[in-house]
Amino acid sequence: MLSIGIITASDKGSKGERVDTSGPLIEEILKDLGAVVKEYAILPDERDKLADKMKYMCDELKVDLIFTTGGTGFSPRDVTPEATLDVIERNAPGISEAIRMKSLSITPKAMLSRAVAGIRKQTLIINLPGSPKGVRESIEVILPALSHGIGILKGIDGECGNDHHHK
Repeated sequence: MLSIGIITASDKGSKGERVDTSGPLIEEILKDLGAVVKEYAILPDERDKLADKMKYMCDELKVDLIFTTGGTGFSPRDVTPEATLDVIERNAPGISEAIRMKSLSITPKAMLSRAVAGIRKQTLIINLPGSPKGVRESIEVILPALSHGIGILKGIDGECGNDHHHK
């Protein structure tokens, strides 16, 4: 059973001025896969608040996976990647690279995404775009490798290379 945390970074959403559709979409997609959402939060685009919530989800709730949505662009208020880098202990750049590669085949604007992914203790944190369309496309890209990666992180699965036996 996969436990997840969802954080939407949105100044307007945190004030109730905009309805968050991306956070609930993440929950809907992952619930269909049997995941349990332990916490869902809408926070303003403030680095310390985002970082503190990620730390809480990792250290106290001990979720397997945190998805953030929003705050990954070029706006001065977009600080989700910086907050994530403040929290993670190890980088997992291939995840964000795979998402950007897929998104680039759809729009050249994908290169403007500053999203990152990384690991804190036994939690994987992945920044997703703010739009529901971007969220769905991104999750579709990473789903095939996600459960294996989390299995390795938690010590359930073997290392990536061990399932290929060479003769």
